[in-house]
Amino acid sequence: MPPDAARRSERSRRAVLAAALDLVEAVGYARLTVEAVAARAGVGKQTIYRWWPSKGPLLFDALVEFGPGEDEPPAWGALDLDLRRELREAVRQLEERRFDQVCRLLVHEARTDLVALLLMPRRMRLEERLAMAQRAGEVRGDVDVPAAAELLLAPVYQRWLLRTGPLTGTFSDTVVVLALRALCA
Repeated sequence: MPPDAARRSERSRRAVLAAALDLVEAVGYARLTVEAVAARAGVGKQTIYRWWPSKGPLLFDALVEFGPGEDEPPAWGALDLDLRRELREAVRQLEERRFDQVCRLLVHEARTDLVALLLMPRRMRLEERLAMAQRAGEVRGDVDVPAAAELLLAPVYQRWLLRTGPLTGTFSDTVVVLALRALCA
C-alpha cells in the first residue's frame, strides 16, 4: 500500500532527502544507512521506512528533488559551441560526487528511471539543436538526428559508466569535433 501523502511533513521529507544526498556524498552508497539519514534529518528511522522501502528509492527521490536539474535551454549560437556546452554540462553533472554515487546505484537498480531522468532531457536538447542546424544547412540533410544525438552522448556516458579514461571537458570537446566532421556538409 502506498504511503499516505497526508501524513508526510514536507519539511521532514525534504530534510530526509537532503540528508540522504549529503551522506551519500560523504560516505558513499555502501556505507550509507537509514539510521544515519534519520539522525541527520532529525526524524525517526520508521518515518523513513514508512515513506521509502530502502535507501535506493530514497536516493532516487533525493536526486529528482535536489539533483542537477536542467537550466532553461540557452540561446543557441554557433553549432560547435552549443554542442560543446551541452557535453561539458553532461560531464560536469557526472563528475559531482553525490550525483555520481546516486546515478551509479540507479544504473543497477532502475536503469529505465535513470534514462528518463538523466539522458533523455539532454538528448532531446541535442536533437533540437541538431535539427535546427540541419534546417540551416550546417548539418547534412541525410543525417539521422536522433542517431547523431546518441553519437555525441554515448562516449561521455560510456566513459563515465565504464571508467575507460578520464572524463573531462577536453574529452567531450574532442567528441564534438569528431562528430561534426561526420555530420556537417
